[in-house]
Parts: sequence; structure tokens; C-alpha cells
Amino acid sequence: MSDLGALLRKAREERGLSLEDVQESTKIRKRYLEAIENGDHSILPGTFYLRAFVKNYCEAVGLDADEVLRLYQHEVPASVTDQIVEKPAAARAPRRVQTQSSERISKLGFNVLMWSFLILIVVVVWVYFVNQQGNDTKEIDQTNITDEASQAPSPTTDSSNGAGTNSPSATPSPTPSEPTSVTFTAKKGKVDHYDVAPAGTVHKLEIKISGGKVWMEVRKGSDKGEQLMSGNVEDGQVISYDITEPLYVNVGRADLSVISVDGITVNDGDQARSKKVLLNPVQGAGAGADANASPTPSASADTTAQ
Repeated sequence: MSDLGALLRKAREERGLSLEDVQESTKIRKRYLEAIENGDHSILPGTFYLRAFVKNYCEAVGLDADEVLRLYQHEVPASVTDQIVEKPAAARAPRRVQTQSSERISKLGFNVLMWSFLILIVVVVWVYFVNQQGNDTKEIDQTNITDEASQAPSPTTDSSNGAGTNSPSATPSPTPSEPTSVTFTAKKGKVDHYDVAPAGTVHKLEIKISGGKVWMEVRKGSDKGEQLMSGNVEDGQVISYDITEPLYVNVGRADLSVISVDGITVNDGDQARSKKVLLNPVQGAGAGADANASPTPSASADTTAQ
């Protein structure tokens, strides 16, 4: 046994520690500790590890490691001549590699999430603008809506006694009134313009709400004209006006409202968006003398203009 080994064993025994206790506190294998106490340094990995093991042993048993290494430097030389084949810190390398790998995966996941979010926003905005452009540029076909009402004249015959023969006598039938027609003429901005014919007839505008509450307004002449009504109309109610001058109609939901003139439905697109129409009565001989459009209460429901 070397002097250094005897010193370390004495210090250990004075503290009441076994080699297993020192092994637990220093993480040095028991066989290396026994070799250090016995002075058999040949089984140790090298001089570097010998000095490190002796220093840790000294600290475990309460000795001054630097002083012990200085006093017993003949047993533990300061120069390192053996190649270091293993480092205690190498055991920590996998943890570092694992940490770097986790950070790299986290960054990659964050970047993928951000790019996916940006791409989703771009797609939503593009779809929105495409739909808006399609709705704004869609042509409204010119629509002629007419009532087909005809009255067939009934021929009559008059018999004469003098000649003993029947001679037909034509009885003139009353001239049938011209049917109402609602004709699309132009689209100015977002307002569809319709001509209501024939002239000289007081036509009736009806707006029926079906499917839910709808906001609407009616004005004289244009969207800047005198306001006849503005507000919400309940489901099932009908608003009606006599058309004696141009009437501007704006409904908040075209799919929940039906606009008609003398029973003829006006094409409002039937979409879940607002619709604006201007109904212009055709002027001519015998046109109505009343210059104001007056609201007529509907038989199906009462509506209070707000």
C-alpha cells in the first residue's frame, strides 16, 4: 500500500465511510478506489483520471485535494502522458444533442404553422374578391314580364223572319285593356331600373316578406328622394304603394322578400344580400294626374313605417 493510499483509507475510516459510500458520492467505481488505496495505478485509465479520482476521493473524505496532490506528486505526477480515451462529460452529449433536436423540431413546427396560417388568409381573401367580382359583373338579362290576358269576342247571330234565313250580326266587343308589363331598362350603379307600363294606369307595388325580419326603405324618385318608409318589416307582412311616380325600393335581404307590380314579380336576384330597384311608370296620354305615391295598407298584415 502506498503512502497516499494509506492516507486516504485512514481519512475514510475516521469518517466511518465504506468504499461503497465513497463510490456513491464520487461516482468512481469501487475497484478504482481500491486500486488507489493499494497504490496499484496500473488498472486506472491514465494519469489524468488518477489525479481526478484522487481529488474527488479527497473531497469525499474531507481532505484538501490540492495539498494532497502537492505532497504526493511523486505518486501522482502532474504531467499527462497518457492519451485520454474517455471524458466524463461525454455522458452529457446525448442530452445536448436531444435538446438541439427538440429545438430544431419546435422551430420547424412553428414555421410550418405560421406559413399555413398566412396561406389560409391569402386563399380566403382571394375567394372573397373572386365572388365579389363575379356578382358585380354579372349581367342581368332584359326581362319582359307581361300578363297574358285576352278576351275572346263572342259572335252573335240575328234571325230574320221575312227571308226565312239567318244573317249573322257582329256585335262589337269592348277593347281589352293592355296588360301590365315590367321591363328592365338599365343598371345604374347598384340600382336596377324598370319601366312599368301601360301609361294612364295606376299600378300597385307590393313587397311581401317571407322567411324572417327584413329591413327595407321606400323613397320617391331616387335613393335621395323623399322617404316614404324605412325600418324592419316582420315575417309575413306586405307593404303596398300606388305607383304614380318613380319609386325607389331597397330591401336588405332579397331572398326573403318578393317585389311585385300588379301581381307581376320583379327579378330581385333572390340572394342573401340587399337589392335596389327603381320602378318608373311610363308617361303618356292619359297618365295619372296624382303626382304623389301614397302607401296603401295591405289586407294580409299591417306595417308601421319607421
